[in-house]
Amino acid sequence: MVIRVALVNDDEVVVRGLDAMMRSYPHRVEIVELVAGRQVSRPVDVALYDTFGMGQGNGPAVARLIASPQVRQVAVYTWNFQPWLTRDTLNQGVRGYLSKSLPAARLVDALGAIASGQVVVSPARNRSSIVGGDWPGREEGLTAREAEVLSLITMGLSNQDIAERTLLSINSIKSYIRSAYRKIDVDSRSKAVLWGVEHGMRADRVRIHGSPAREG
Repeated sequence: MVIRVALVNDDEVVVRGLDAMMRSYPHRVEIVELVAGRQVSRPVDVALYDTFGMGQGNGPAVARLIASPQVRQVAVYTWNFQPWLTRDTLNQGVRGYLSKSLPAARLVDALGAIASGQVVVSPARNRSSIVGGDWPGREEGLTAREAEVLSLITMGLSNQDIAERTLLSINSIKSYIRSAYRKIDVDSRSKAVLWGVEHGMRADRVRIHGSPAREG
């Protein structure tokens, strides 16, 4: 069975990266929409919500996906596996809580199981690095966490706001900011914001139908 999937995140780089990650599995997954900043507009079996810069899986954005008549099941794609957060997310009706360290084949397996009605919680054992997908600033050497924090700075969030959205400590946020600034060679928040704008770190309000990775 080929399942219909919508990839959901506000950043076009992120959703396109997820799309490219699954390009080798057209016989199992059809990417119906890459959704940035809007609701899913076509019927899908699974909406895969990437938490990069978006808030966690127990928040209102995921609740709206669960309530959408176009979405049969919702899965959250994340690196945050705190037990209480996993529990809260599943309790609101999410059917999959999936680790960003899953290789593409296992991610596709999980999406298939979720589409069939199973609840899947799938952290990759003894692994913490991100395997697939993409994020803005990756080509400049930023880690996914550094890029997420920098992206949220570019969107105008304070350190406290970023900590609340990512569920990281203030000290962790400051550490990511320092390391990100070194990598992009800036020494102030205003310069970091300018760098972020120039490198596509603003939330995109676009909808892409179908899979660009399969075009041509």
